[in-house]
Amino acid sequence: MPGYIAFLRAVNVGGRRSVRMAGLRAALEDAGYTQVETHIQSGNVAVTSRRRTAESVAGHLTSTLSAWAGFDIPCIVRTPAALGELVREADAVAPMFPGPVKRYLAVADGPVPQQAAATFAAWTTSGERAVALTDAVLAELGRDFHESTLTNARIEKITGLTTTWRALEVVRTVAEKWSER
Repeated sequence: MPGYIAFLRAVNVGGRRSVRMAGLRAALEDAGYTQVETHIQSGNVAVTSRRRTAESVAGHLTSTLSAWAGFDIPCIVRTPAALGELVREADAVAPMFPGPVKRYLAVADGPVPQQAAATFAAWTTSGERAVALTDAVLAELGRDFHESTLTNARIEKITGLTTTWRALEVVRTVAEKWSER
């Protein structure tokens, strides 16, 4: 069976009630997924499924987990190969700011539109940069995360896509950890 990696949006952040990963894994196993694993408490999940596309898995995971949790949990899904390619694409973008730079990916549920890419290319807020990738936005912060105007909500508004924000290092770790699924 094919393997998939899912990023769950808005789980255990922003005041939501706590979603325990053990319960989440059990709910997914009850729904027929196998080899269910999670990475940290923020909604990074690997599964195998008889479903044959990432889009099909995303839709089923979203409906399954939303029903289980009692609130909407959008799921953005990649194959291990596609996630590895996303990390390589992000790594190809050289950091803009000197010193320690915080890099995040807003992983999207579809390709970033050209108009959104142009908006990000023209981003002028000091200490912030956004670069459109194929199906994600790389956000680079030379300032504190909580002082940034470049947020997941803003990226969603600009792109018209559902996105979920992860530190690039977390995405890299997940891609490496689950690359052989």
